[in-house]
Amino acid sequence: MRKIRKREHVENYLRTTYRGDTLLGDVFLEHNALPDLCLDDIDTKTTFLGKTVDYPIIINAMTGGTDFSREINRELSLIAKTFNIPMAVGSQTIALCENEECKDSFRVVRENIGENGIVIANLNAQASLDDVSNALEMIDADAIQLHLNPAHEVVMLEGDRDFRGILNNIENLAKNTSKPIIIKEVGFGISNEVAKRLYNAGIKYIDVSGAGGTNFIEIENMRYNSIDLSDIYGWGIPTALSIIESRRVSKDLFLIASGGIRNSMDIVKALALGGDMVGISGEILSYLLHGGYNNAKSYLENTIYKIKILMLLLGKRNIEELKNTDYRLTGKLRKLVKDS
Repeated sequence: MRKIRKREHVENYLRTTYRGDTLLGDVFLEHNALPDLCLDDIDTKTTFLGKTVDYPIIINAMTGGTDFSREINRELSLIAKTFNIPMAVGSQTIALCENEECKDSFRVVRENIGENGIVIANLNAQASLDDVSNALEMIDADAIQLHLNPAHEVVMLEGDRDFRGILNNIENLAKNTSKPIIIKEVGFGISNEVAKRLYNAGIKYIDVSGAGGTNFIEIENMRYNSIDLSDIYGWGIPTALSIIESRRVSKDLFLIASGGIRNSMDIVKALALGGDMVGISGEILSYLLHGGYNNAKSYLENTIYKIKILMLLLGKRNIEELKNTDYRLTGKLRKLVKDS
């Protein structure tokens, strides 16, 4: 069932038509006509999980567990290696109870990225301590994403319906896991209140994964269309709002901004709003599936080049300066932030 579902998720993603709004379009960054910089001086390196990466970009969790998934992970990991950026695997739950061939679809990521690169494991936040340890060991991971996905599970016919005790489990895992834990939503955002509860439970890394990108309610609706869920496709906290609200919790909270990140402008705005890194999943997957490795590689090359252009036009020499960029809010985002 899990193998079938994973393939259906990827295939249905390519058929989705609903386009949510991250509200990043309501973020205004002011042009600097006197940047006093050379494009060659722009430094995009940053530190993540104790290692230096060349760009503040993560290839975020997508898939694994099947031959189809292995090929996707193989090519994505080669891209991560080429650009020296981190990569997170999809949920490893399937690999904890399947054969070695299934596990290989995840191990290929570490094999390609090498010991110096960053690989992030992935499980549901309801996972046991043993499962977390096994998932980390399976791919020699630098950290593990524990995903929060009630909106996805509750619309999945075979999904979970009981979400009691998850915060207590997270707190226990945070105290007893040897590697850093990243709490990640799957496309519906993290609120200020949830970010506070997670931070107080010992979590120092949060991936907001806001609304505006991959929509698992629509994807599940394609799998089982016996009920029309289209009226709730718009559920969730837009990515821009989720970044701002989560950043308010603490300057010490490491924020990964993801959810509908599609281009260089999205990345620059997400970092200016308070993100430390930016996660991309659906967009790079689309380029990969529609044109293969070279297509996805070109997409990332062009995106990185435009990030440097935008940094120059803001007068920002490096990522730390970029994260301290002044911004103004407009439209719906301005009202939502004001009301909160």
